[in-house]
Parts: sequence; C-alpha cells; structure tokens
Amino acid sequence: MAEAGLSRATFAKLSPHPYLLANLEPSNEDIPPARSNGRAPDEARTPEVNLSSLSHAHGSSLVRIGDTTAICGVRGETILTTNIPNYRASNTESELRDYDLLVPNIELATGSSPQNLPGGPPSTLAQTLSTRVYSLLHSSKLLDAANFRIWHTQSAEPTADDEEMQDANGDDEDRFGDERQVIAYWVLYIDIFFISLDGNQFDAAWAATLAALRDTKLPQARYDPDREIVVCSRKNPKPLSINGLPIACTATVFTGKETDRPTEGKYWVLVDPDTLEESLCDETLTVVADCTAGTTSILSISKHGGTVLTPKHLRSKQLLGFVEKRWKGFADAMSV
Repeated sequence: MAEAGLSRATFAKLSPHPYLLANLEPSNEDIPPARSNGRAPDEARTPEVNLSSLSHAHGSSLVRIGDTTAICGVRGETILTTNIPNYRASNTESELRDYDLLVPNIELATGSSPQNLPGGPPSTLAQTLSTRVYSLLHSSKLLDAANFRIWHTQSAEPTADDEEMQDANGDDEDRFGDERQVIAYWVLYIDIFFISLDGNQFDAAWAATLAALRDTKLPQARYDPDREIVVCSRKNPKPLSINGLPIACTATVFTGKETDRPTEGKYWVLVDPDTLEESLCDETLTVVADCTAGTTSILSISKHGGTVLTPKHLRSKQLLGFVEKRWKGFADAMSV
C-alpha cells in the first residue's frame, strides 16, 4: 500500500513560510540552498525580449521573465506649441516633464493573476507601476528633448514700408532673415499591458518600456503654415536617441520570522522574486544601474519595508555582483 502524504506543491500552499525556509536552509549540508521554485537565492529568471511585436505602433516590445509577460507599445502624436498652456520658448532644459511629453500607462489584463478580476477599476499596483516608470523615465534622462522638437522656418517677409526704410538707411538684410523656431512636439504614449503576472512586475515593465523605446522610429514631421497642422511622412523614419541602458534589478529579503523554526538572525536576499516570494517578504530593494560604459553606474536605489538591509549592505560587492549579472542578462536579451 502506497504511503499517504502531501505533495510538495500542496505543502507549499498550506505552509509557504516553513516550506521556503526548509529549502533555503536544508537539514542536509550536501544539498545546496534553493528556493521553492528551484532557483538559487541569487539566480534570476532568464529574460526574453522580442521587438516590433505590434504592427501599428511606432515601437513595441514583448518581455517575458518566467511567467511574467508584458507587452509595450509606443505611439507618437504631435502637439502644437500654441496648445501647450505653459509653453516657454526659453525652456530647453525640462521640456519633457513640463509639457508631459512622456505618458506611460500600465494595464493588468483580466486573468493575468487571481487578483485581477473582470470589470474592476484600475488596480493600485497598476497605478503605482505607472508612477514609478514615469519617474524613472525622467530621472534617468533616458531621452533627449531634441528627439521631440518639430522645427519650422518662418520667412520674415519685409513690408513695403520696411523696404523703403531699408533703402534709405542701408540696413543689413539679415534683419529680415528667416526665423527658425520650435512649432510643435512629439508626445509619446507608452502603453504597457501585462498578459500574466508572477512577481517582479516593475523590472518587466521597465524592460518592456526600454526595449520599445529602443525600437521606436518617428516619422519625418513638418509644419504646414497654410493648414496650420503638422504633416508627417512615412519615408525615412528617425529612431530615438537613447542614453545608455539602465536596467532595474529587484530583490526581496526573506527572514523566516513567520515560522517556529529559529533562524538566529539569518536572512536571504532573493533576486527576481516570484509572486509567492513577494508575499512572504516584507523588504524589497530595487537598484537601477547602467553598465554600458564599462563601469557600473548606479542611477537609483529604492527600498521599501524592513530593516535588514543597511547602507553597508547596499554598498557591498555582493549586491553589485547581483546587479551587474542582471544587467548583462537583459543586455544580451536586447542584443546590445
């Protein structure tokens, strides 16, 4: 007669904390520490990136990290400077933020996870992810405002009185020269759609955004003064100039404090957590780094909850190794 017992999957659902701790701290020293999904604590899921996944977008991508899948489409629209309430011709430093030229939006598909039911309003997670992507787009200085400007050269034709005055005074003709000015901007609508969710949504959302922007090509645009509109041509579309390759690396800290088994202050940093691991951990760390110049440049560090990770941990070589390894994985997937 077969021995009755619980399967590993059932045990993981009934007692997730003890199950994860038993895997991370096995009783047999010959067995290496592993997570419930079989990965090592510092092992991330291999990302998969496909470009130009959508036919009717100026740029698009599909990013898959394990069972977390996101599709991103970038669509450009033009806006005249006369329709921008706070437009100032002298503003050449903060155009992207002041004029809202980058508009990210994230939607979680019905059925992408058990929490996303049909007919519900936008979830808190979707709004939080949109805000974080928006903030990182500006703080990382990923895009230059020069990519968004649409120029127009306006001819300054002199009147009859001006011509008479010019003949009398002998003024230079440069006074009546052509004037080149920014007449409109491109506005990029960045829509991210999650098909499935299994943890680490921000890394996937940012990777999909980055890949789609790298794939984006905007049409040639010019201003038609007779019709007072911007006219675009599909010939010779121009790609965006991307500054670097900032990649997000997220990890959670598991302490096993919910179990009866003493851990003696031990903790485990789990890179690229799945949904189960996120639900069992109170402390989350996200590091955005760029290694394109041959050296690792940390663009931002955000930590939520918990008190385990100290400034000393954040400056450790171990954490830096996690980040560099994760960056290389995404760089290879995007064929940089």
